[in-house]
Amino acid sequence: MKKYLLASLIGSLFLIISNQSKAQESTTRPDKLYSMSGIGFSLPVGETADYLKPKFSTSLGINLGLGNGGLFLYPKVSLHAYAFNELTPDAGYNYALQKGRTTTYLLNVALGYRKISGKFAFYGFAGGGGGVILTPRIAVNPTTLQAELNNKSNSMGMIEGGAGTEYNIGNAVLFLEAGYMHGFSKIQNRSFSAVPISVGIKPNLSKLFKKK
Repeated sequence: MKKYLLASLIGSLFLIISNQSKAQESTTRPDKLYSMSGIGFSLPVGETADYLKPKFSTSLGINLGLGNGGLFLYPKVSLHAYAFNELTPDAGYNYALQKGRTTTYLLNVALGYRKISGKFAFYGFAGGGGGVILTPRIAVNPTTLQAELNNKSNSMGMIEGGAGTEYNIGNAVLFLEAGYMHGFSKIQNRSFSAVPISVGIKPNLSKLFKKK
């Protein structure tokens, strides 16, 4: 069901993009380059909630305007932190770790479309990427009564779509953004899906590259 919703979101986004040349409203943002920094949390959904719980998230990215319309390129790095409850130990490990911490290092490159109305703007985006998700595990030596934690690197390709709103404050915009991420690999024999929600600021970097 979630895959169909994401496919619908992507289809809607490209329908908007295909019709942008017909729109005559003020959808052009004269400033073409914004950096993006957000904080929030990422909600595990579906079977992902069996082993992950939300903690906090940060995201860093760039909005690069394409052409004279509302189209923009949106590369973004997502650093999500989760509480991790291992369901079954990995091979060679005898104990399932509880209340550990999982961290993601994910890069997504998306194509987005922004529509401006006064000081507000509304945008949608869809794209793909991947990275690494670190999950902890514990090895216990019953002889020495010592326990050792180490991280397992889980490679993950994924798709992401989402939408957001912005408020222009002059040399920057404030934003609220929500998305849906779906990974193609499994952790603990279960899929990875999450809904990241973030708020933050996008400083205007365009003037740094304009000739005086």
